[in-house]
Amino acid sequence: MKRALSALSLVLLALLCTAAAPAPDAASDTPSDMPSGHLVLYTSQPDRIAAGTVAAFRAADPAVTVTVFRSGTTQVMNKLAAEFLAGHPQPDVLLIADAMSMQRLKEQGRLAPDPGVDLSAFPPALYDPDRTWFGTKLITTGIVYNTKAPFIPRSWSDLLRPAAKGEVVLPSPLYSGAALISAGAFARYAPLGPDYLSRLADAGAVSVAGNGGVLTQVAGGEKMFGLLVDFMALNAKKEGSPVGFVFPAEGVPAVTEPVAMLKTAKNPVAARAFIAFLLSVRGQELAVSQGFLPARSGIAPPPGFPPMSEIHLLPMDIPWILAHSRALEENFSNAFGG
Repeated sequence: MKRALSALSLVLLALLCTAAAPAPDAASDTPSDMPSGHLVLYTSQPDRIAAGTVAAFRAADPAVTVTVFRSGTTQVMNKLAAEFLAGHPQPDVLLIADAMSMQRLKEQGRLAPDPGVDLSAFPPALYDPDRTWFGTKLITTGIVYNTKAPFIPRSWSDLLRPAAKGEVVLPSPLYSGAALISAGAFARYAPLGPDYLSRLADAGAVSVAGNGGVLTQVAGGEKMFGLLVDFMALNAKKEGSPVGFVFPAEGVPAVTEPVAMLKTAKNPVAARAFIAFLLSVRGQELAVSQGFLPARSGIAPPPGFPPMSEIHLLPMDIPWILAHSRALEENFSNAFGG
């Protein structure tokens, strides 16, 4: 009888342990190779756009929760640098304005490659050949003009015409990452050359800290022409400002708002899913709905933009621009002061 009771006790104990033990992956019904859990995103997107981006991603991958730190690119990079120094970087994924910051992180060995992402619909200039960062949209710089301007410019060289003397304003690459990329693109494009901005300065062009100052001066009639990012000019025109915008015939420089995963990512599965979403047709259509040109071919641009076939990109050698950034800034400072 004692032996029978002892055996029965062992059976009951085993059943109790089995009932108490959680089933495999009991905390989630999501398979281990599917995105789930917590994702930390650092981004320089404006609040409204960042919220829309996260909401759209979560609609596609609802098992992932997202925590966002949002600030300007400089502030994001400063926070990340402090975290690297402390040995505790927090983000899984970065989504910031310009590729030079990503290239710098790549050269520091901070980014993880994502060899599985499908890039067949993306121009090679928009992503790192080693697949550590990927451009998610195009924010181009073209020519904004006041509707009272003496002519409508069609070419970058038009800003050197006598009728444009003293009537050009541009953002400074000492303050604007987009302006620094533009300076590098002009320098590498032989028909314009490394002295293009200096020639603008010799013709009376002036510089302001950022794109907002350019729009203010041109819309207000203080200057007739400016170098400006596309969406700011087109949005101002739509809202009734007396401005027009031109994508010059030679081509336009662009920032691409790249995305990347850190090597220290705590949730690499979700980070790769976030990258794949931004580059997908659905993610690119989201960018268009937010007012940006898509990076992916085959996606129609937002209303008010010309067809993508009419928008040409100047060559953008991001590693070269990063390597020569100090010289580009010094040349600009010598030409424009400050």
